[in-house]
Amino acid sequence: MVIPAIIADVEEVEVVVAHHERATLRVGDVFLKIDADQTRTDVEVEAMAMAPIPTPEVLWRKPPVLALAALPGTALGRLGEPSTASSAAWAAAGAAARMLHDAPLPPWPGRSLDEIASHLDGECEWLVTNGILPADLVTRNRQVAEAALRPWTPVFTHGDLQITHMFVDVDEITGVIDWSEASQGDALFDLATLTLGHEEHLGDVVAGYGTDVDLDVIRAWWSLRSLLAVRWLVEHGFDPSSPGCEVDVLRSRL
Repeated sequence: MVIPAIIADVEEVEVVVAHHERATLRVGDVFLKIDADQTRTDVEVEAMAMAPIPTPEVLWRKPPVLALAALPGTALGRLGEPSTASSAAWAAAGAAARMLHDAPLPPWPGRSLDEIASHLDGECEWLVTNGILPADLVTRNRQVAEAALRPWTPVFTHGDLQITHMFVDVDEITGVIDWSEASQGDALFDLATLTLGHEEHLGDVVAGYGTDVDLDVIRAWWSLRSLLAVRWLVEHGFDPSSPGCEVDVLRSRL
């Protein structure tokens, strides 16, 4: 593979994330995303072109590599760590989410309610059968998650709106990265993903979002997303039991 000269003469290559499905490298001011599934990259490129909020510039694409320009600013925070971002920055994140959700729908659908419920039941069974989590912890969070399993009006969702994917400079959003999960979906899932493990900033996000939301449904999505994430994290070399991460989110529901 010939790498364009735009990333020549760099002094350091940083591995941002790497597992058997995909890897992201930072080479100077360029991010190289390498994905085994090019349909995810297709979605990412099309979603960024449609999104009404700032996204990284696509520099070039030579499958399986997508080159993106680095965004200015820093991530809103990290799961398991206190966020140093201001309340105004969190509110700006909520406002950006609202702008996305008000945009025209992407042409491809997201997961159906039945698909999500079936996946959730399968993951809960796996967690208990394999002794990954205590049965009472799984059962309680499965009960909490039920509130998210209701009909919703589809909106343009990012699908993985983690705080590490939202970049800010002082109190302004400079861009949102990692759009491969974008689809039609539930607006409250995005808000829940954004505030997972950072419940103290939920009020700021909702204030920036600018409309009434059902907080119980957001909390239900916290449980549901965490239950679905544990197996994937374990199998890809991450630790969901790190302080402040998914297992702690589940424990907070007891």
